[in-house]
Amino acid sequence: MRFSGAESRWREGLGTLRDVVRQELVTRQLAENLPATACRVLDVGSGQGTQALRMAARGHQVTALDASRELLDLLEAGIQPGMRVRTVQADAERLGELFEPGGFDVVLCHGVLMYFDDPDPLLAGLAGVLAPGGVLSLLVRNGDGLAMRPGLQGDWAGALRAFDETRYRNRIGVTARADRLGELTRRLAGHGLEVGRWYGVRVFSDLAPRDAPIPADLDALLAAEERAGSTDPYRAVAALTHLICRPAAG
Repeated sequence: MRFSGAESRWREGLGTLRDVVRQELVTRQLAENLPATACRVLDVGSGQGTQALRMAARGHQVTALDASRELLDLLEAGIQPGMRVRTVQADAERLGELFEPGGFDVVLCHGVLMYFDDPDPLLAGLAGVLAPGGVLSLLVRNGDGLAMRPGLQGDWAGALRAFDETRYRNRIGVTARADRLGELTRRLAGHGLEVGRWYGVRVFSDLAPRDAPIPADLDALLAAEERAGSTDPYRAVAALTHLICRPAAG
């Protein structure tokens, strides 16, 4: 997994505009698709724990898995009294040995798949720990919109390459991999999962500088991002794709 070693650069982006938009949009999109009752939640690659802590604050029982002790320390510092949160330091590839099959009602895997050359072993692991009727929330770099960032920045050569490639250099300096919706949907089906709903994340704000301040009209920005993220054709060219998946019927 190529993210290892980039934790410090990742931390520099926490709380910035791009991070806030990502986390707020994912939170709203998740809320539309989760059961009202308390669930057993596994956050795979939880990082600093933004979503894990928000799930715990709603009364869910959360297990947060991450390979980075540095990022798990941040998560643990945010645990409030009454929250049911367990942290596990381990690689995502170890899901099958660490957890019982079907042990979680909700599995989150956000911003992780892009760091694996072959996504299928991780997808198999995610499917394996998901309970029947459960929900898998998967956030990936959008391969169908990969040409947007270089194109809007005037990098025409980079935009032309991005039409045909799925590799890219991200803002923390790591070479990662994007997923196209159609191909990822087929891969998920191979693991017994079907995509129920999908959204775009960061349609309008992806080009914001890493140190961009939070604007006074943040609520309006989030409303526009939320509308675009659930509306064609805008969601198809967002920087990130958020998929809500469930075990296939039958």
